[in-house]
Amino acid sequence: MSAHEHSSLCLCDLIRLLWSLLLPCFYLSLVLTAILFLFIMGVRTWLQMKRKSRRAQDGRPAVAFFHPYCNAGGGGERVLWCALRALQSRYQDVSFVVYTGDQGVTAEEILDGARRRFNIRLPRAVKFVFLKHRLLVEAKLYPHFTLLGQSVGSIFLGWEALTEFVPDLYIDSMGYAFTLPVFRYLGGCHVGSYVHYPTISTDMLSVVRERNPRFNNADYISSNPVLSAIKVIYYCVFALLYGLAGSCSDVVMVNSTWTLGHILALWRAPNRTSVVYPPCDVQAFLDVSIRDEDEEKERKKCHSVVSVGQFRPEKDHQLQIKAFRKLLDRKGVEPAGQETVKLVLIGGCRNQEDEERVQMLRGLCLDLDVADRVEFKLNIPFEELKKDLTDATIGLHTMWNEHFGIGVVECMAAGTIILAHKSGGPKLDIVVPYDGGPTGFLADDEDSYAEAMERILSMTPAAQLEIQRRARLSVTRFSDQEFEGSFLAAVEPLMSTLKTVSDQAGGHGTLVHRE
Repeated sequence: MSAHEHSSLCLCDLIRLLWSLLLPCFYLSLVLTAILFLFIMGVRTWLQMKRKSRRAQDGRPAVAFFHPYCNAGGGGERVLWCALRALQSRYQDVSFVVYTGDQGVTAEEILDGARRRFNIRLPRAVKFVFLKHRLLVEAKLYPHFTLLGQSVGSIFLGWEALTEFVPDLYIDSMGYAFTLPVFRYLGGCHVGSYVHYPTISTDMLSVVRERNPRFNNADYISSNPVLSAIKVIYYCVFALLYGLAGSCSDVVMVNSTWTLGHILALWRAPNRTSVVYPPCDVQAFLDVSIRDEDEEKERKKCHSVVSVGQFRPEKDHQLQIKAFRKLLDRKGVEPAGQETVKLVLIGGCRNQEDEERVQMLRGLCLDLDVADRVEFKLNIPFEELKKDLTDATIGLHTMWNEHFGIGVVECMAAGTIILAHKSGGPKLDIVVPYDGGPTGFLADDEDSYAEAMERILSMTPAAQLEIQRRARLSVTRFSDQEFEGSFLAAVEPLMSTLKTVSDQAGGHGTLVHRE
């Protein structure tokens, strides 16, 4: 037998073997698919029975917000409390629930924190479901493949939330898109989402492709072409999964023009997506009058540069401290030693990781010899925040591609001259010309920040006052009232489904709807 005939026989034997295995594998896949389908339907039926049992007890539909860090003091939490206040005021016959991962704190303490930090009081009680496994969405648990790890972790945390309480309507208010299919397909809920920041964006892909080192792209990856190529593939696959999860949402709200562009590109749901600017308590700051030109000339000889933002890595507090050092090194900042300038960093710490970051920043201040000019204020009450902002000369913001920038708006409303990062929401939505003139300044590196701060401090009181007045007029479009109107209009299609829910539960069949 020739070698050619022998290879032909081997090939035929291989084909026959594969063919003999094909049919059993096909049957096995059918059986496994059927088992999976029956399992999912069984879980869905069990959860629907839990919901019917709950409806029979309270007789009212329930709306649940997924916000594992609801006791934090950031802009996302202000959105949560303002949204709840608006919905409770309009829909009297609906129960409201918050899924939170905060432990060692009571419901009363959480609500008291919202009152102290944001000056927000809810019209009536809200139920809290305390989740025990928030660690699953902590970044520190996933030193590698962090996005994927946190997203998979959010699925399990969402499952815990769903089994603890089955709502009629589910709203993800913190950006955990992978929980949406869990509540929609397993819980049988209508689902909505408010997106503060896309988990992944085309900008993040560009950073990796261009091998640009940032807080989410380590030096050892950006310097290695093979690792960079692998990370690009990982990001592309993750972006596809993220888009599929987000597309499950019946209503999508985004907080800025920048976020809108990325969510439309990833979730591809333009007919269900709208911009709802986050609520900023601008009126509390606008009620405080700013100094006129004469008063400004007589103001105290210490200028404060104030930053407001949680102590997270993306906020880039290191850039603020380094730029401040360069400002002090520049000539003319403190002529004849008569004027001084200090940096005040105000923000919230969510966990031990944030507290360790603050300690690192304190160390950086010591290294740059500015510790005596930099003050840290953590988790301060609203009244203290308002005083610090109204007394400040400059409001400082350094986050690259900030999704919106509530802190930027608050600084402008308080009468500080804002200096924000030249990207994202501040560039596209907030620090934009108004009434034919500028409302603030933009920068993107240490030198440009230092130069802009020096320019602001050297301006005449009259020039500063003109920018302050123009900025304060421009931010009225970001008020609590504007948010509530836009939010209620966006969720109306979801809330209208609760009438049917009430009918099915044997309730009144209509919701008390107060304008």
